[in-house]
Amino acid sequence: MRIAVLLKDRCQPKKCNTECIKYCPMVRTGVEVVVMGEGGKPEISEELCQGCGICVHKCPFEAIKIIGLPDELLEDIVHQYGENAFRLYRLPVPRKGLVTGILGPNGIGKSTAFKMLSGEIVPNLGRFENPPTKEEVLDHFAGSEVHDYLKNVYDKKFRTSLKPQYVDRLPMVFKGPVIDLLKKVEEMMSLDEVVAMLELEEAIKRNMTELSGGELQRVALAATIMKDADIYFFDEPSSYLDIYQRIKIAKIIESMAKDKHVIVIEHDLAILDFLAENVYLVFGAEGAYGIFSQPRQVRASINVYLDGYAKEENIRFRDYPIRFESHPARSNWERVNLLKYDEISCEYPSFKLTVEPGSIDIGETIGIVGPNAIGKTTFVKMLAGVQQPTKGTLDHNVKVSYKPQYITPDFDGTVIDLFNTYVKDFFESGFFQTEIAHPLNLKVLLEKNVMTLSGGELQRVSIALCLARDAEIYLLDEPSAYLDSNQRMEAAKTIRRTMEKRGRSAMVVDHDIYFLDMVSDSMMVFDGKPGFNGVGKGPFDMRQGMNMFLDKVDITFRRDNDTNRPRINKPGSRLDREQKSKGEYYYSQ
Repeated sequence: MRIAVLLKDRCQPKKCNTECIKYCPMVRTGVEVVVMGEGGKPEISEELCQGCGICVHKCPFEAIKIIGLPDELLEDIVHQYGENAFRLYRLPVPRKGLVTGILGPNGIGKSTAFKMLSGEIVPNLGRFENPPTKEEVLDHFAGSEVHDYLKNVYDKKFRTSLKPQYVDRLPMVFKGPVIDLLKKVEEMMSLDEVVAMLELEEAIKRNMTELSGGELQRVALAATIMKDADIYFFDEPSSYLDIYQRIKIAKIIESMAKDKHVIVIEHDLAILDFLAENVYLVFGAEGAYGIFSQPRQVRASINVYLDGYAKEENIRFRDYPIRFESHPARSNWERVNLLKYDEISCEYPSFKLTVEPGSIDIGETIGIVGPNAIGKTTFVKMLAGVQQPTKGTLDHNVKVSYKPQYITPDFDGTVIDLFNTYVKDFFESGFFQTEIAHPLNLKVLLEKNVMTLSGGELQRVSIALCLARDAEIYLLDEPSAYLDSNQRMEAAKTIRRTMEKRGRSAMVVDHDIYFLDMVSDSMMVFDGKPGFNGVGKGPFDMRQGMNMFLDKVDITFRRDNDTNRPRINKPGSRLDREQKSKGEYYYSQ
């Protein structure tokens, strides 16, 4: 089976003069394979397409994909949005009594599957011009788990509760006080219970429009778990949360699955490994198609995902495996000090940050960990010169490149215009194209307007722009936000590789343990009372820093025997108790 997909947001016929039509061999033989559609955009006849790939290579914007799929998948198509448009194959099925996870890249149908499982969308089985009825859908899935599940949903025997993916859009839907929103869904859990559980004492007093990303996420989670439902859907529940909050939410979600159906989409692999039992991998191509695999035990699923090859399905979805190092490998690295600082502090009316004396070495990448509202971003801003310390001084003769936590696009032009405006020479270099642009997959974004980029696209562009500037220290605040699991690991390797090969230094603030494990040589640890006072310590070597941090979080990590990746020990397990008794929270050797 061959499918042709036109990514219409990338197609720009006026710029390329429809080269795809000119060179199509079927057009030259008189067969109308490619015709002009609405707005002058090409349309591809899938029935006549021979899959020669000429149109794909001639298109300068990567707007066309010709994809070969096994013929047996024809019977597994669940939904198609239109001619030459995204299609989804197979559906996951949540099971009562356990947490079902979904793992896969962005733009591949995970959220679409949630909408079908919750009854919001009825699968069209590929019949986008003549959609089937619910009865026809049930007949199609007769004799399968999907049939039994969807029948209960359609017959209103299952009540559903969904935590949406984009919590930053909630203030556009509900602008009133947080307390009014939560009182509307006060069913299985009382308002007082959920406020105490998710530490919403301050947020509950404000309007939705006044909340931070982390507060919006916790309010969305509160509204979801308060409802008395049979099936709970959590779409990226860890976004915006620090590691303390992620562990707490994971424990809550895990406890809910005892007598309910719970299904979770999550890009933080450590958290997914901690809370899920079975995981569905999703393979495919962004914006083109997605295929749900058969469920695997969580450890096996994550290991397959990192390996990039699904043996049972005989599908290779990545050209190379992702590997972790017990101690990040550094070749010929001699520590030479770049920047030293004495004790510095910054005071606000209701918050004080104190950072103990420390230093940054040439070529060193320092991970910065700690809870939200503890001063990590304030420290990075002081290094960047955006915020001045109240006490102490910093050497601002050192050139700094800074990627802030919250990215607000303010460039009205394409991505390629952005790079040509600020870093033209380095942007055109072989190093940038090979070591930064390629792993961050910038090629497909170059012709897009910066103002129209999604959160993940804007994050990748911002990371690349930060790394492209000429600087001695690169400061990146939460670079993993909005990125899927694969993009996070590619970004971590890109940052680390850039520092090593160019002999530069970096400080990275993040909450994803996998990301920090891959990118960091050493750690700074921030502690204190969030929102009131914070103390920054270090840098320490990785083991000492992570032990200090994980002791506060009260979790221990081990290494996976096959992939060497970090895995959270189950609280109270034998290994967890043994490592805590030795004070070894960060991997047992």
